[in-house]
Amino acid sequence: MIRRMGKEINNEESVYYWCYKNDIPVYCPALTDGSVGDMIFFHSYKRPGFILDIAGDIRGVNETAMKAKRTGMLILGGGLVKHHVCNANLMRNGADWAVFVNTGQEFDGSDSGARPDEAISWGKIKIDSRPVKVYADATLVFPMLVAQTFAKGYHNGEYDSKPAAAGAGATEGDATAGAGAAAE
Repeated sequence: MIRRMGKEINNEESVYYWCYKNDIPVYCPALTDGSVGDMIFFHSYKRPGFILDIAGDIRGVNETAMKAKRTGMLILGGGLVKHHVCNANLMRNGADWAVFVNTGQEFDGSDSGARPDEAISWGKIKIDSRPVKVYADATLVFPMLVAQTFAKGYHNGEYDSKPAAAGAGATEGDATAGAGAAAE
């Protein structure tokens, strides 16, 4: 559904437009939550037989993780999305690296508050990785992470191919990143 929205939006300012144009899958495990779910519900009465394949999405995210040589998780926030991304990496015996950025605390018992060592105990992150949890608001911290890692070599509209100094737990050899999960 998100792929179709990217196609129909036809607006270069849309992330989903560019994902559609570059055949980059986008998964939303809670697509039926909120207003979009309501619209799907109403539309299903107008168009009996309308089917949205949620099982296809979970299969897609899990197979992407299972087929990847290496994966990394950059999870902004927590809850359902964090659970699905981590669970997809469980299917491949753990992510190679992980960075969690959220304000959740372990004592609140939520998935958001769970530390990376909990994910290691489940096999969602590899035991020999060095995961990081940043206790902060992702909307404040993520722009700083980008500025200190990926955007460091970008000057005057061109990217300097020489690697910048590693920052925020990344190494010069890390080529994977993404708001959610990355696979290579």
